[in-house]
Amino acid sequence: MATTVAHMTKSELREMLETIIEQKLLELLGGPDEELPIRRSVRDRLLRQKQGVVEGQRGEPLEDVARRLELE
Repeated sequence: MATTVAHMTKSELREMLETIIEQKLLELLGGPDEELPIRRSVRDRLLRQKQGVVEGQRGEPLEDVARRLELE
């Protein structure tokens, strides 16, 4: 894989993003075979983020990001 984003192909960038997102979700929510309830701190954080998106304070639609990065 290339060393900088500027030198990455679309495929390399997509693969890198997918890996990062999967790692973060596993970190926050645990492995798929863990049958534990979601931690309260994670739940609260997700609810705050969701509210921020609703209020337009944060977030960008995935379609807009994909279009901007020419991943479509």
